[in-house]
Order: sequence, then structure tokens, then C-alpha cells
Amino acid sequence: MKRLIVVLIMSMVNVTPVAADVAVKKLFDKERRSLGAIPQTHLTSLLAKSNKAKVSAGGVNYSKAWLASQPKARGGKQWRCLSEALYFEARGESVKGQFAVAEVIMNRVASKRYPDSVCGVINQGTGRKYACQFTYTCDGKKEVISEPRAFERVGKIAKLMVDGATRPLTKGATHYHTKAVNPKWARVFPRTATIGFHYFYKQPTRLSRN
Repeated sequence: MKRLIVVLIMSMVNVTPVAADVAVKKLFDKERRSLGAIPQTHLTSLLAKSNKAKVSAGGVNYSKAWLASQPKARGGKQWRCLSEALYFEARGESVKGQFAVAEVIMNRVASKRYPDSVCGVINQGTGRKYACQFTYTCDGKKEVISEPRAFERVGKIAKLMVDGATRPLTKGATHYHTKAVNPKWARVFPRTATIGFHYFYKQPTRLSRN
């Protein structure tokens, strides 16, 4: 496109309006034909790489309208695990709040203290009732997705995060809790953010013995 603009400017020097119109039409036709010569599969691949690059560069907008404009997401096991975690843990939150919860999970995946996969982090400790990291996995209740639209929305967030979206909201948080509770660890872990109904914390490298 930059090349086309330069050529247009050069082509309009010392020409009549009619000649300029003809030149512009020819250039646009040539550009259109060159794009048409690219296989559709290649164009799709280029667009996908471009979108992923934008996400990695922080091109995420935390608005409902932006999220709604994103394509319906699908993925493998890790995507499914994160989608379910966001659905059961944060579907009532704002888009920003849902991204924040996703950040905590992805921050744990990146930490040596936790399992190195999304599913591993989410299911850590599951087995005994309430002896887990994420309550919905061990509260004894059947996990039923009864709101498909809400699941579709969080699925988009999960896809973006699994694909490598940046995590600026919670400043490296590895823990969170709702404002309705006050766990003991929250008294010693530094709080990094407050978003929606959740407080976010980063597990310190070393805990004080005082």
C-alpha cells in the first residue's frame, strides 16, 4: 500500500485531471490484480500471523465491542481448560476482569512453582473437596456450561491468552480472591491490582518469618 501511494503521488505530477484519473484507475486495477494473484490460503495465513503479532505486541482491547468483533475461538486441550476456568471462575466479571483472571493462570504456567501447562495449573490439588487451587474443580458440583454465549466470550479470551497475549493488568499476579473473602495468604502477599470483584496478588519470592 505504501508503494501504491508513492506511485500515485509521482504519477500526478504535471498531468491533467483527466489523465490523473486514468492513472489512478490503472494503478488501483494493477494493485487489485496483484492481490488477487495471492492464493486465499496464503492470505488467510498472513492475516492470522498479523493478528497473532498484534496480540503479542499488546494489541488487546478490553471492551465488549472489541471482544465481540473477534472470531469464534476453538482450540485444543489447554484452550478448553482455560475457557472452562474463565467460565466457572469469572463469567460474571467484566471483559477486563476475565482477562485478569486468565493472566493469573498464565502467570502460574510461566512460574517454576507451578505446573507448566494450563490444565496442570487449573487442576492442581483437585481430588479432595476444597483442597484445590480453583474452587470449581473440587467443590463437588457438576460442571455444566449452561450459558453458551458466555462460554463463547471467555473462549475468545482463552484463545488470545494461550496464543501469547501480553499480561499487563495484574503485574505478575499469581493469586486472586473475591472481595467477599479474606484468605490468610492475602495478609502477606503484596496486592498488585483490584479489578472488578477480585483482588490480585503476587506470591513473594520469600516470605518474612516475622
